[in-house]
Amino acid sequence: MSVVPADVLPGGALAAEEQGAVGAAELGPKARLWPSLVAVYRAQLSRARVARIPLLFVATFQSIGIMILMRGVVDGGGEARAVVAGSAVLVVAFVALNLLAQYFGQLRASGGLDHYATLPVPPAAVVLGAAGAYASFTVPGTVVTAVFGCLLFGLPMTHLWVLVAVIPLAGAALAGLGAALGLLAPRPEFATLLGQLGMSAALLLGVLPAERMPEVVRLARDLLPSTYGVEAFARTFGDRPDWVFVLGDLAVCAVVGVISLAVATWAYRRAAVR
Repeated sequence: MSVVPADVLPGGALAAEEQGAVGAAELGPKARLWPSLVAVYRAQLSRARVARIPLLFVATFQSIGIMILMRGVVDGGGEARAVVAGSAVLVVAFVALNLLAQYFGQLRASGGLDHYATLPVPPAAVVLGAAGAYASFTVPGTVVTAVFGCLLFGLPMTHLWVLVAVIPLAGAALAGLGAALGLLAPRPEFATLLGQLGMSAALLLGVLPAERMPEVVRLARDLLPSTYGVEAFARTFGDRPDWVFVLGDLAVCAVVGVISLAVATWAYRRAAVR
């Protein structure tokens, strides 16, 4: 009569552990950035779609009203170009900077960040998806404002196609800044206040001609991300636009957009773990 260790039997403990190790389910791969970004963008777009009409009317009518008021002060030339370009980019600033700061401030205060923290979604996808969804509503208002301004001040509409680059690049820079303000603000009221102050800065420093500003104010204007989108768009109204400077301004917008979105992603991670 032979003695066989119990561990080697089919029902033994060692055999059971080996079978469990072999049959253990492997964890799925981490969510990739692009599919997660698309999913968050679609979800945010459908959620914000309810408020798209008020957003378009408020942002567009605000910029058109500013141009009408400035028409009695500015006749034409470089000042008219600055007014039209600044008013068009102001539509982007109203949504991407002001409303996005309020959204992330309320999301943090209400515990909505906990929902995204439980999902296998990279933090960058949350920030970029929300920023892209809000910025999408600025396209019709920006185009309408630019066309109306050109008709009001008698500017050529030959190079309005440059808005294809100005809107996403300036929108990315302002959206990253707005998201960072909303996520870093200790209370949603402060996020709303900071967003409105940022939009007011974009209004005063972007619409008013730079030639009439003091030197200190010009320095503050150079620090505002939307300024370079305004400058790039304003340069295209000339008879012979200097495309090197236009591309340079757009490149600055792109770099600032990458930096501001990176800061917003860091702010999201910081707020989500608290």
